[in-house]
Amino acid sequence: MTAPAVIGRRSFLAGAMAVAAARNAAAQGGAAQVSAQVSAQEAPGTWRHALTLLGDPKYPADFKHFEYADPAAPKGGLVRLGAQGGFDNLNFIVNGLKGDIEGGITQIYDSLMEDSGDEPFSSYGLIAEGVRIGEDGKSVTYRLRPEAKWHDGQPIGPDDVIWSFDTLKANSPFYAAYYQSVSKAEKTGEREVTFRFDEAGNRELPQVLGQMQVLPKHWWTGKDATGKARDATQTTLEIPLGSGPYKLAKIDAGRSAVYERVADYWAKDVAVNVGRNNFQTVRFEYFRDGSVLLEALKGDLYDFRTENIARNWATAYDDFPAVKEGRLVKEEFPSRGTGIMQAFVFNLRKDKFKDERVRRAFNLVMNFEEMNRQLFYGLYKRIDSFFFGSELASSQGLPEGKEKELLEGLKDKVPASVFTERYKNPVNDNPEAVRANLREAVKLLREAGYELKGGQMVDKTGTPLTVEFLEFQNVFERVILPFAAQLKLIGIQSSIRVIDQAQYQNRMRNYEFDITTSNWPESLSPGNEQREFWGSAAADKPGTRNIAGIKDPAIDALIETVIYSTDRESQVAATHALDRVLLSHNYVLPQWSSPTTRTIHWNRFSRPKLLPKYRGSGFPATWWYDEALAAKTGAPR
Repeated sequence: MTAPAVIGRRSFLAGAMAVAAARNAAAQGGAAQVSAQVSAQEAPGTWRHALTLLGDPKYPADFKHFEYADPAAPKGGLVRLGAQGGFDNLNFIVNGLKGDIEGGITQIYDSLMEDSGDEPFSSYGLIAEGVRIGEDGKSVTYRLRPEAKWHDGQPIGPDDVIWSFDTLKANSPFYAAYYQSVSKAEKTGEREVTFRFDEAGNRELPQVLGQMQVLPKHWWTGKDATGKARDATQTTLEIPLGSGPYKLAKIDAGRSAVYERVADYWAKDVAVNVGRNNFQTVRFEYFRDGSVLLEALKGDLYDFRTENIARNWATAYDDFPAVKEGRLVKEEFPSRGTGIMQAFVFNLRKDKFKDERVRRAFNLVMNFEEMNRQLFYGLYKRIDSFFFGSELASSQGLPEGKEKELLEGLKDKVPASVFTERYKNPVNDNPEAVRANLREAVKLLREAGYELKGGQMVDKTGTPLTVEFLEFQNVFERVILPFAAQLKLIGIQSSIRVIDQAQYQNRMRNYEFDITTSNWPESLSPGNEQREFWGSAAADKPGTRNIAGIKDPAIDALIETVIYSTDRESQVAATHALDRVLLSHNYVLPQWSSPTTRTIHWNRFSRPKLLPKYRGSGFPATWWYDEALAAKTGAPR
């Protein structure tokens, strides 16, 4: 399960036998499967305060606050966050059409439930005071709190929830895939909303719906200050109405956005919020260029940076006076509870990338080992799984047990290599290995119908094999240029195009690229979002996360098996199998990652002693402005 990516997810005919088996098992299991899902929790059909995918929730119904939140945390002060790019839209419903500020704008909306940061699979009531799973496993009902209200004082009701669901599903490719198995949302009580599913056994779907941020129907279907009817399908710079702990107070379009804590926020005393949302003002500052963004931190124009550029971490800060003085703090936090695939992504919709041997040839040419030495200061590891860094990665050994059984059931649809070879990236750790890999790349390209003529790799018609890398951050130039030089050695001409973020989003929405960089964060409980990541039905829909354009019946079948797994062992086995098949086709060229999150921040803040196990630093949700530290460091501008 991956929460909708607004901080950061059909029917499959291919592989029908495997999918049908999973669905039939679900249909026959019905309520029994739901009972397995909730374990020792209340039986299906009863109200509960929390949902969890494994065992029991950590916190009881009368809990006062999350352990990693300090109820005594002072309120007040300013925190400034930096972002690259700009924005011309305040409507996340149409995410992907143009540049927006979704990283901040979602602070103004509450969701039905709030995920726990120290459990991998649990969520607790926020707008909803209770949740009930249908006895047949084909519905979930949320009961709303009577005190829940919008910032204009109007109550949050079932009509808002239903309108939000219908609007998001109808207008966002992400939500269309994420909520694909939800057939209907309807009012079933004065404060109750029931979501109907088109099949039983989708173990995470009730919790997925709890993550939905609820939008104000009366505002979106009303008129703006000029008397013009609002349109939820269009971009807008009108400050929207919210219900959450912050409201958007002021914007400077494309440059900054200021959020203020809501003094009479209706849910400030709800357990999931106690000790959180401590800053009085949250200000987002936008910078067009990555290098300017770095210098802006040094210039004290914003407070907290996650440093994902190894060169900066190794060289950009240590000689800076503020770091030596302790006013600017470098700190690493463990990355737990998530996996990651970050990669160069081939556009499989283009003929030149349809042959797997061509894609593998690119991997053979890329010299990660030299990049890691020269560019990354040895700080990265090469990614070798779509779930890299978690127990869901298939990178150890060959398939066995339940995983092997699943793959054998799809034997005519998966490469034979999944049974005999563990996926490995090429290694270019010495000149001999580099030459051998270049020779192997040329061999694969010849097998795919290309020939090296006059220093150019050409197809049977004499057309050269050329590629364009599309990016919106110029920082990738230093990575792509040496890669391009290696590609040139075997006759492949490449170029780099760096465009602004709004143009990039439009290009990606319509899949107008050769190769680009993307990533897919994965939770410890993958589920419905996998359809949008790799499912055939998502490949040709504009704006989905199936950027590569993957269409494969075995992958479709394995996605459904992951979704309909009824216990952890089966889920892990199905995910291992899915990972193994994805890797075997070389759909992407894996890049690199780090086991820690590297941060640097101005020393004006304090935090609880206990950090959320699965949320890294927990910043800024559980941190607070520390007047004493700020006096030593200097007040923010």
